[in-house]
Amino acid sequence: MVTAKTPTPSTAKHPSSPSANSAPPQPDPARAKALEQYEVAVRLLHEGKYDKAHVAFNKVLAISPPDFADRIRMYLDTCVKQSTKNKHSFTTPEEQYDYAISLLNDGHYEDAREQLTQIVKAHNEADYAFYGLAVLASMTGDAHKCLDHLTESIRLNTLNRIQARSDSDFQDMADDPRFTELLYPEA
Repeated sequence: MVTAKTPTPSTAKHPSSPSANSAPPQPDPARAKALEQYEVAVRLLHEGKYDKAHVAFNKVLAISPPDFADRIRMYLDTCVKQSTKNKHSFTTPEEQYDYAISLLNDGHYEDAREQLTQIVKAHNEADYAFYGLAVLASMTGDAHKCLDHLTESIRLNTLNRIQARSDSDFQDMADDPRFTELLYPEA
């Protein structure tokens, strides 16, 4: 069974392409550069880095031959749709915190860190966000950051000390004497 291959910008026929009987075409450096940047942009798109891919596709569009343009515009539309799809609007920092914890529980650590950091930047008295960052640091093996964030969380709300004592998310920190001193300062 023979299937038709959809032309990509790199395999599409050019109107000025020589026939099969003539000498091989000379490589066009501008086209090669555009193709290289196009491949980088596609890679960014596939990695889910839609904002960066959007910028890269716009750069390619500015220097690309006409046969690239339609495909690049299609990818630009995809980037816009995907980047707006992932934008969340929260009415309260607590709502954003709940979302961050759901990301954390699903193993999306970087996305959770981003959400928690946004809360801390906007609300520097949000003890629960510092607590969430401490849990995240514990789960990712960063003892120093865990202790820093937990210390700040306890400074802002001393009840976090009691909660951390029984929180299984800190199990990897249990053998660290600094963690014990923080949770049991009177001992």
